[in-house]
Amino acid sequence: MRLTTAQALVRWLTAQRTELADGTGAPLFPGVFAIFGHGNVLGLGNALEESDLPVWRGHHEQGMALAAVGVAKATHRRQVGVATSSIGPGALNMVTAAGVAHANRLPLLLLPGDAFASRAPDPVLQQVEHPGDPGTTANDAFRPVSRWFDRLTRPEQLLGTLPHVARVLTDPADCGPVTLALPQDVQAETFDFPDALFAPVVHRPRRPRPDTRALADAADVLRAARRPLLVLGGGVRYSRAAGRALRFAERHAVPVAETTAGRTCVPHDHPLHAGPLGVTGSASANALAAEADVVLAVGTRLQDFTTCSWTAFAPGARLVSLNAARFDAVKHGALELVADADEGLRELTDALGDWRADGAWAARASHERLRWDAYVDALRAPTADLPTYAQVVGVVNDLSDPADYVLTASGGLPGELVGGWRAVGEATVDVEYGFSCMGYELAGAWGAAIARPTGVVTTLLGDGSYLMLNSELFSAAFAGHGFVAVVCDNDGYAVIHRLQTAHGGVGFNNLYDDVATRHTTPPRVDFAAHAAALGCATFRAESVPDLESAYREARRTAVTEHRPAVVVIRTHPAKWTEAGAWWEVGVPGVAHRPEITAAHEGARAGKARQVRYR
Repeated sequence: MRLTTAQALVRWLTAQRTELADGTGAPLFPGVFAIFGHGNVLGLGNALEESDLPVWRGHHEQGMALAAVGVAKATHRRQVGVATSSIGPGALNMVTAAGVAHANRLPLLLLPGDAFASRAPDPVLQQVEHPGDPGTTANDAFRPVSRWFDRLTRPEQLLGTLPHVARVLTDPADCGPVTLALPQDVQAETFDFPDALFAPVVHRPRRPRPDTRALADAADVLRAARRPLLVLGGGVRYSRAAGRALRFAERHAVPVAETTAGRTCVPHDHPLHAGPLGVTGSASANALAAEADVVLAVGTRLQDFTTCSWTAFAPGARLVSLNAARFDAVKHGALELVADADEGLRELTDALGDWRADGAWAARASHERLRWDAYVDALRAPTADLPTYAQVVGVVNDLSDPADYVLTASGGLPGELVGGWRAVGEATVDVEYGFSCMGYELAGAWGAAIARPTGVVTTLLGDGSYLMLNSELFSAAFAGHGFVAVVCDNDGYAVIHRLQTAHGGVGFNNLYDDVATRHTTPPRVDFAAHAAALGCATFRAESVPDLESAYREARRTAVTEHRPAVVVIRTHPAKWTEAGAWWEVGVPGVAHRPEITAAHEGARAGKARQVRYR
């Protein structure tokens, strides 16, 4: 059928289906986030208007693309958010969202407009001219943060690139952002596309099985273990393998720890649950990691916050990495077991037979976690001081239901949510800590609210993230998507102030007391008034009991009024949940303060404890 490039692309998008975790079918692309400009409004804009695809208008390109990322995470990579912009600044605003999706192995389809392929009217509005390469445009900035990048210069090129688009967006190993740069003249050009291109296709998760020899080797290593530890990452979540992982742990008496991306895969009170691992994790899981002789890491790339910059594990520990992506499985000298998490654990269980770890070692998990729980309980207890992040997380945790969903991304809240949250439902936490993108908290919540029509989506963020990117509050309010945002106002970038001063520095340019100003009394942001101006329901809280009341009402309002409900509370800038772990940062070797020099020596001592497998 004769269609424009844009019409053919949109028709293909609507033909793609997916199988959700419960076995039901759904659109692979549930909708498009769009800000139109001269580079996409006539071609792609007209094609979208003719289609049945839901189109949600954003108010900042980065924000709407982050909302598309939030869709993917909330659906466990079973659905893919799409975002389109014009060329130039609109397109470049989406590069950050591509980085978020790339770092977190999440699917995202970006459709930025591009300069004329014909080059006839060059230079055009918003075109970036490269003096040594006329084919380079602003969209080439997407190349480093895309798993698949293509610039269409002919309509028929869709026939070759669309299979790769589907492959990358649905493959468990290659999953990541796809960028199709669409020159505005090519969008409008026509071609006789074959009907077969638009035949409905159902994309089901691929479940590769492990190599038999690698499986036997992994089983041999585990059988020789006296103190094994099972570490569950995001791949367990996306495979929907949490139940399989728990049965594996129970059959073989192996303690379980979770990474940031793997949080809430295990019921909190399970006797084999040691807690979250790493810098922002728990002292309980870290204690077991320090003694484990074999670490079975499933579906994780073992980021530095998980491994405490590779000081979490004992120097002689063996690492077995079960991962769908060989790129991740081979890291750090691990014995690689390339497979889907669910299939890999099933076959590894069979290979191990009746082998079980030592019962005393397995009992350590609940023993250590109960000590950590007591520590968190003490942090959550009411005080006369300003409320702390731990208390805020405790209130939200206590009032959440199994179908609810909570997220955060940057600042001090990832440490509080990873370390202190107690699972009330499986895979119901999204801590974006691959890129730790300020601003994801509000935009990602919008996407999650679209993707999760049942339950309440709650996002936790600081004042810094709110000021970084808040425009999608209005987008969500206007579109009618409700969620709760709890804004913790602690006077600036408090967690970076903590990092600065903990390594010998003085407070500088982070908390408002240390920020340059010409005013004796600088202005302050009224976050509740600002959110109200963006169409949100707003609530103020001054204490933990206030927060309980405000959060209850915000949950009700978000659901009944179909708009974001923002709760604002002043929080303490210097009280944190501490897992007692080390994290490598670059401390200056020469400094004007002796405290910094001393911190540098401490950093060198930490580096001496790093485990190097190769």
